Amino acid sequence: MTDLTLTSGTPASLFAFGTMQFGDAADEAESRAMYDACRAAGITHFDTAVGYTDGASERILGMLAAEDRDAIYVATKIGYDGGGTTESLQAQFDQSRRQNGLDYVDLLYLHRFQGATPLETQFALLRDWQKAGLIRHIGVSNYAAWQVMKAQAICKDLGTRIDAIQPMYNLVKRQAEVEILPMAADQGIAVLPYSPLGGGLLTGKYSRPDASGRVVENAMYAKRYSPDWMRETAAGLARLAEEVGTSPATLAVAWVAAHPTGPIPIISARNVAQLKPSLDAIEFPMTPELRDRISALSITPPPATDRLEEA
Repeated sequence: MTDLTLTSGTPASLFAFGTMQFGDAADEAESRAMYDACRAAGITHFDTAVGYTDGASERILGMLAAEDRDAIYVATKIGYDGGGTTESLQAQFDQSRRQNGLDYVDLLYLHRFQGATPLETQFALLRDWQKAGLIRHIGVSNYAAWQVMKAQAICKDLGTRIDAIQPMYNLVKRQAEVEILPMAADQGIAVLPYSPLGGGLLTGKYSRPDASGRVVENAMYAKRYSPDWMRETAAGLARLAEEVGTSPATLAVAWVAAHPTGPIPIISARNVAQLKPSLDAIEFPMTPELRDRISALSITPPPATDRLEEA
């Protein structure tokens, strides 16, 4: 397994914080408050992207991280658009560096698979930045398992490797269990799942008719979490959380973290109060029995071979 470490060699935290809300739903003061709450809870790994909030996310995170750079693990992403061309990736990385103001980033992801440009071209560029000390680890986000393996073979020929993958994974989005999580475990690739709360669905807040948030305000999230069974799963999680005396958000994040392959969930929030239940998941005593009960609330995807009798 790739060890995601600080420059001192100390392992990065087993939870990460995603700063997509920095500079948007969270102004600079609220962003700092959440950053400080994460640091107090032991989180050292912070995630952003070149395009988040028109660059404000990278700018605010870079400013905060610079105050104690050697104790912070900074991950960012490029390549969501632009086709993966050398010119596009170089321009986005240059923009990212201007925005975050840091001498290097610990982990640089390609934000999604771009097949129009040869992968050899894309990962040779990342290898060169790695050799120059501008990035420490290489990652991919939103890649299928076969795409990771294809890229990993290319990276091996280039003298480097893919160290991390960032897939969507939560109680109502479990496709990663089929091939991504087993593949990553086999290849020693760190897994950092995003959206452990299912866009807020698994907090239980959308059971209220006056609820606001991405699942009702954003067309992409509304479509992603539209099936009725997902709402039923969220309702079941809320009932179970009440039974055990915690928040459904705490259960949802702790469930992700307790997967046998040891993923590192990326939590996020708009403010400190909203963040607290996710931070509580760090110390939550998730037992195998409770995790099984939570898993039973949702639909388990069939194995990659679809041979249910062998599952």
